[in-house]
Amino acid sequence: MLSEQDKEFLYKTLSFWDNLKEEEKNLILNTTVSVKYEKGDILHNGMNECVGVLLVKKGTLRTYILSEEGKEVTLYRLTNGDCCILSASCILKDITFDVSIDAQSDCEILVMKVSVFEQLMKKNVYVENFSYKVTAERFSDVMWAMEQILFLRFDQRLAIFLLDESKKQGSDKITMTHEMIAKYLGSAREVVSRMLKYFANENMVEVTRGTIEIKDKKKLKELLES
Repeated sequence: MLSEQDKEFLYKTLSFWDNLKEEEKNLILNTTVSVKYEKGDILHNGMNECVGVLLVKKGTLRTYILSEEGKEVTLYRLTNGDCCILSASCILKDITFDVSIDAQSDCEILVMKVSVFEQLMKKNVYVENFSYKVTAERFSDVMWAMEQILFLRFDQRLAIFLLDESKKQGSDKITMTHEMIAKYLGSAREVVSRMLKYFANENMVEVTRGTIEIKDKKKLKELLES
């Protein structure tokens, strides 16, 4: 049973809500469930059945691909108010690759049933447009991730990550381990540690256990132009 707060979140997040019939609205309300995940939980690993359409009420999810050797490449992250369609990729027939999704923090997620979303997509063009719009936005995130991996040096990729993370956290102190950064950048922890040590020697950052503090944003930005 969804709370009134959950319902309000649905109304706000699903841009097609006002274009639904009353029976369609009730179908969503009666089948969508609220689920809490703890940090580190795996929501979807590519081999599971479709978990459903995920609406992030609170927390951060990471979507990534995993090689046969166990190497992870982060495609994008989802935070408050974001929607994940790839977790229901079984209804998007043109999606032919598997992604994994895990919780990067404690999360509150509204999960819309796959069969319900598929039914609405077939009947309501606004729902179909919503699904492809969200998928296109995520594809842009994937292309940005691939562009960085293919065309940027690692020091540039790390500088971009630190600057972006500082903006997201609203602080020059970034609370994150080297292992976590390595997962986001699709690299090894040792590589991240060596580059952070170089940044620290150049007085761009100060590294302590579990924290990286940006000391000179100008120097980090200059790396992107070199």
